[in-house]
Amino acid sequence: MNNIQVRIADWQKDNADLRRIREAVFIAEQAVPPEQEWDADDVEAVHFLALEDGYAIGTARLLADGQIGRVAVLRDWRGMNVGDALMQAVIAEAERRGLREQKLTAQVHATRFYERLGFEIVSEEFLEAGIPHVDMLRKSH
Repeated sequence: MNNIQVRIADWQKDNADLRRIREAVFIAEQAVPPEQEWDADDVEAVHFLALEDGYAIGTARLLADGQIGRVAVLRDWRGMNVGDALMQAVIAEAERRGLREQKLTAQVHATRFYERLGFEIVSEEFLEAGIPHVDMLRKSH
């Protein structure tokens, strides 16, 4: 568990790992339709990979407007702070790029996780791909 690294990924070079994780979590586990999972933003986004001993186990992406999304950790690695490591890397990169506000759409069950990282709920609950979500916002100081 202590061998977790997070790095910025290359959408082309790391595509197989990024797709493998997102397909396992969002499409297989959560039944998100593939046409909703893959979008034009992927080409422009900054992607992140969490790796344990070189094996990709988690992913996230950051858009130019500060929107964070597609945060996913493979089931066997959940509860091991992989999500924390991923999010800290994404927030640090957002701040490095001068993005003073980071936004995300969180599944309702994950809101406490994001609140610990400084995000606040800024919307009513709504359904996305059949899953309850809320919008959340974090402001850098």
